[in-house]
Formats: sequence, C-alpha cells, structure tokens
Amino acid sequence: MDFDVQKIRQDFPVLNQTINGHPLAYLDNAATTQKPIQVIEAVADFYKYKNANIHRGAHYLSNLATDLYEQSRQTVQKYINAAHDYEIIFTKGTTEGLNLIANTLGEMLIHKDDEIIISIMEHHANLVPWQQLAMRKQAKLKVIPFADDYQLDFEAYKKLFTDKTKLVAITHVSNSLGTINPIKDYIQVAHQHNVPIIIDAAQSIQHEKIDVQALDCDFLVFSGHKIYAETGIGVVYGKEKWLEQIPPYQFGGDMIKDVTIEKTIFADLPLKFEAGTTNYVGAYSLKVALDYVQNIGLENIKAYEKKLLNYAIEQISQIDGVEYYATKADNKISVLSFNIKGAHPYDVGLILDQMGVAVRTGKHCTHPLMYALNLNNGTARASFAMYNTFDEVDQFINAVKKAKQMLS
Repeated sequence: MDFDVQKIRQDFPVLNQTINGHPLAYLDNAATTQKPIQVIEAVADFYKYKNANIHRGAHYLSNLATDLYEQSRQTVQKYINAAHDYEIIFTKGTTEGLNLIANTLGEMLIHKDDEIIISIMEHHANLVPWQQLAMRKQAKLKVIPFADDYQLDFEAYKKLFTDKTKLVAITHVSNSLGTINPIKDYIQVAHQHNVPIIIDAAQSIQHEKIDVQALDCDFLVFSGHKIYAETGIGVVYGKEKWLEQIPPYQFGGDMIKDVTIEKTIFADLPLKFEAGTTNYVGAYSLKVALDYVQNIGLENIKAYEKKLLNYAIEQISQIDGVEYYATKADNKISVLSFNIKGAHPYDVGLILDQMGVAVRTGKHCTHPLMYALNLNNGTARASFAMYNTFDEVDQFINAVKKAKQMLS
C-alpha cells in the first residue's frame, strides 16, 4: 500500500488532542508507541466475546482463546522468520525475557572466572541481569567500548574473546542514540568462538526487518508495547537446541506434563517457559499489531521515519547552542538525543511539554553510556514513529528554540 501518514493517524485516537493549548506532538515513541484503534478494538472484543483461560478448558471459549493465542505465536514466528513456532516464548516484555535467559542459560553456562561480553550502550535490562549473574558466580563482565563516532568499537569487541568467554549480550539498536549495531557481524564473531549471543531487539523490532535465521542469533527478545501492541507482553525467541537444554524459569500451572509429590515432569516447548496464566489477550494484541505493521510495510515505515529524522537533524543543526548526538552513525533509527548547552534536560522537557511536545529526558536507563559520553545529566530525546509528521517536527524545533531562549 502507499504510505499515507494522515490515513495512519486516523487509526490513533490519542494523537487527536491538545496539550496545554497546543496540538499533541508525541515524540516519545522509543519509550512506548501509541496503539491503533484496530488493537484497542481487538482487545475489547476479546474481553467482550472470547475470554477464557487457555490450554485448560474443554469448552468453546477456552478452545477459541487457545486457538487465538497459538495463532499469535505463529504470527510472531513468521514476523521474525523463526524455524518453529515453539521457539517463540511469550513473556511480560524485554526485561523479563532477558532475566529469563540470564537465570537459565546464564546459570547453566557461567561459572567462577568465566566471562560475559556486553556493550557500553546497553539498556539496564540487558546489563543488570548479567552484572548480577557475574557477581553471583564470581565471573567477569567485559564491555565493548565506544569508537569515536558513537558506534561500538568492533575491533575491540573481537579482542575481548578468550577461552573463558561464555556469553555475549548486545543491543541491536541503542535506545538513547538510535545507533544500529551491525549485529550479524557480532553474531558471526561470537560463533567463531562457539559462544552463544543474545540480541536485545526492543528498539529495532518496530523499525527494522528481523530474520533470526539469517542472523543466526541464539536468542532475541522484544516487547509488544514498542510495536503498537499492549503493555505486558513480550517475546523471547530461542534456538530449539538451547531451549531444550535450559531449565524452566518459573514453575506452576500449564508448564508441566505430570506432578507427584516426589517429582515433576515439565511440559514440552514452548509451554515449559510459560508458567501460570499468561497474558494471552496481550499476545493477541501483538498479533493484531504485527498484522497492522505488515499491512503498511516495514520498508515503507522505515523510509518515512528516515525522512523525518533527517529533517529533524537538519533543522536542529541550525540552532546555535544545541548539541545533538550520534548523527554520524552510518545506520540510525529515528531517535534524536540532544541538549541545550547550560540547561538541564529535564527543564528542556518541561518547556517542550508546555508547547505540546512530548519527549523523554534523563539517562534513558543507560547510565554507563551517559557517563562514558560525559553526559551526566543525560539528554532530551525525541523519537519518531510512522504516525509523526513534518509539521510535528517543526513544532518540536520551535519548542526547542523557545526553550533555548528561556534557559540560556
């Protein structure tokens, strides 16, 4: 289909409102995306007419809900081109997914004096679980540093490997800078050393086509709320060989074949990792959201968002006294982090909000990255989605100019 931003905006009721007397320019999409009416209505319809607990009942509604849940799994499988639908595990989100892997694969592989490689640009969700695992196991965390251009130092990464390296965990896209890491190259190096690698795709799933078989990653995680679905739903993709080896993360109903007082026999994949009543309605919302994105076309979305970002960079570059980061990266998604010299980013964010512009301020759950760049107060971050417009970029730029005038 042809890309028509005005038609797309009609699907997002939240965008059609004023904030402090100004049209809302929602530029906080890296934190969470808004939800199209198709997702909102699908969730309401599920609760109105289809709701029952899954995998448990013999009655019509339970079978219907189960079928929709498993269809959702198959939709995710096709979206990321996993080899099997049972390689898709539903979680609460990226954070739970990474904790799941750290507490299963990590516990299995990491021992005293072993090494885990992460990068300096990781979100805390892909840092703290590995940090805590390393502390618990008396292992070592090794960090890929920055090169000079806000990209990771690939040559330094290759030199971090030793015979003690047991895991790599790296983000596909920096949530603070928008930098796209060449993860296929990172995966190839890890596999040359027979080391499994985990990819945090929370910031790429809504912008980039992901093919887990072509990438050959061992694990990949993302959240539904970053790609127009409900909150509280996420995905862990894992290669079958790893999912079969690692133990369950949680224990309870629906993840067992049989239980006696003496022992438990766990269910097969994927139910082994889905204890209790999962967010089956959230999983269905993810199916609807992925169908929505695919109907528009990821390539169309990516091309449009790139135009928005380039326009925003061009405009902000003309404002004296404004610093902006990672615009030299060869590959970048639609994130623009910036500061007004001499001003705290929180103050900038408050002024922008008074003019109807929603941005994120602070360290964006990437404290080590900010400290490495000497940005101890963090940044203000504008992040664009497919429903944003060039008029909203102009509104944002005018608000930045106003903030600079007030705070300088």
